[in-house]
Amino acid sequence: MAIIMKKQFSITLLALFMITGQLMAQTAKHVIFLTIDGFRPDFYLDSEWKMPNLHALMKDGAYAKGVNSVFPSVTYPSHTTIVTGVQPAKHGIFYNNIFTPDGAPQQPYWQDSSIHVQTIWKAAKEKGMTVASLYWPVSANAPVDYNIPDIGSLGEAVLEQYSLPQGFYAEVKKEVFGGVDKIDAGKNQNVAKIAAYVIEKSKPELMTIHLFSADGAQHAVGRYGIRVQEAVADADAAVGIIIDALKAAGIWESTVFLIGGDHGFYDVKKTISPNVWLKEAGLINDLKTGDWKAQFNSAGGSAYLYLKDPADKATINKVKAILEAQPDSVKQYYRLISKEQMDKGGYNPNVAFALTGEHDAAFSTTTTGDAVKTGKGGTHGHFPDTKNIRTGLVAHGPGIRKGAVIENMNLRDMTPIIVKLLGIPFPKVDGKIPAGLLE
Repeated sequence: MAIIMKKQFSITLLALFMITGQLMAQTAKHVIFLTIDGFRPDFYLDSEWKMPNLHALMKDGAYAKGVNSVFPSVTYPSHTTIVTGVQPAKHGIFYNNIFTPDGAPQQPYWQDSSIHVQTIWKAAKEKGMTVASLYWPVSANAPVDYNIPDIGSLGEAVLEQYSLPQGFYAEVKKEVFGGVDKIDAGKNQNVAKIAAYVIEKSKPELMTIHLFSADGAQHAVGRYGIRVQEAVADADAAVGIIIDALKAAGIWESTVFLIGGDHGFYDVKKTISPNVWLKEAGLINDLKTGDWKAQFNSAGGSAYLYLKDPADKATINKVKAILEAQPDSVKQYYRLISKEQMDKGGYNPNVAFALTGEHDAAFSTTTTGDAVKTGKGGTHGHFPDTKNIRTGLVAHGPGIRKGAVIENMNLRDMTPIIVKLLGIPFPKVDGKIPAGLLE
């Protein structure tokens, strides 16, 4: 009887460990996850881009040919999927900014409390690990030891207030940058210098870092150009600074370094303003007073139809008829993403349907002027089923299978990778570890 009870107890413990994830052995003592905003696989797959540090990591590690983003394929929902392992419908971050039905200026999602599910930061802290995060979206008040959050355009005072530990931002300005008034985080190497300071100071077991400038360059000039080349080279130099810091701290051999992104990019040749058509049809009269039946909220290469009355099927049909009635010369610039596709993909559940840009088109929310205009620069936000909007991943360190090449994976797969490497207990997620990536 004692033997039987002991066996049953062991089976129960095994099941419990498998559910919580505690059975997974820790294969790395440290994980650094760095995202290059607007990171395209061709940045490291094509020799025209100068990324010697990434190429060295690829040679001694693994990489993906493409990583599928979320919808919209923009920064904040993407980064939240990376640290939660679930799609936007579950984590609750639908855009960079919170939709305002009355047309008021939109504020960014920036507080960690906006995330509806567990994050890898919290899981790592609960295991007793030191956790750091630099300029990561939706991370203000996150349960981490060191933090400078991405707060959008809320200003320097807010950034200083929400940095952790208290006074850390001022400390960095003094100790890392010699007493500057403001840190230029648009320079990737500056962010890397802060990361190096934290690595020297505390050797965090988990660190997430977000670099900006490749995104800004591509928004300004499109997918190609000297400005993009300079931003990509700056990002690679930032990677080199962090590698040097890990080596100086004596933890390089026990660290997995993951360099990923959030989305790719498209050039913009046309800008579509579908709300102009809705206003002409009497579906938008005055947003400020609530006199509207339907409106599109745009997110770069996509637009999302909101209804004043979510059950108003007649208005849905009217909007679809308006879109279908456009000449082929206009219809070529958008593709309808149905409510069923939205639900299946785990995207915003609050919209009737969405549009994704085609043939280098982006969207605007304006209700006046021409509905179709010439566009410029670059954008993202498109439905994540095309090559240009895919992002990438380079992985190096203990537990990473050297020489592994992943044909296709998803942003939601990042969390289970980190969870596995650090042996962190974590709830069930939408992602999975790509076959062949880990040893």
